[in-house]
Amino acid sequence: MRIPENWGATSQEINGTYPCDKLLDRPADVWFRATTVHAAAPTVYRWLCQLKAAPYSYDMLDNFGRRSPRRLTPGVDSLATGDTVMTIFRLVEFARDDHLTLKLHTPVAIRIFGELAISYVVREVADHQTRLCVKMRVTDPPGLLGEPRRKALAWGDLLMMRRQLRTFKELAEAS
Repeated sequence: MRIPENWGATSQEINGTYPCDKLLDRPADVWFRATTVHAAAPTVYRWLCQLKAAPYSYDMLDNFGRRSPRRLTPGVDSLATGDTVMTIFRLVEFARDDHLTLKLHTPVAIRIFGELAISYVVREVADHQTRLCVKMRVTDPPGLLGEPRRKALAWGDLLMMRRQLRTFKELAEAS
């Protein structure tokens, strides 16, 4: 795999099994994004729960200009299946200190992006060192130009997710 399909994931992470694998049978593409965070897995996971509050990427583009919170929002880690995450996703499955798995749910977003299933996974690899790995299963957006739009989306997602993961890394390491 190469950019934009993979940013930072190891071959072991790419070959691993993820909860999102069971959500889309035949994806047109699979993307990975990963980084090492110098914080314990529960800290990284707690920051991931903040996705219920904001997207933590480029706030001018995907948060209506509002800054994503730089402090943990009380209660946002009380998760339930079906919760709205980043406005256009639903929380499908989660395991505390392990993963959040999301699926695109709004009809408008599915028409624009195609179907997406995402798992954000945290794995502590050493004392206060955690791998944050994201796997996305993606279908082509509907319509004649679905495949080219998916390929363009891979680059756009890479920029957005890279920013998001770097933000979580910074915030978790400062916690």
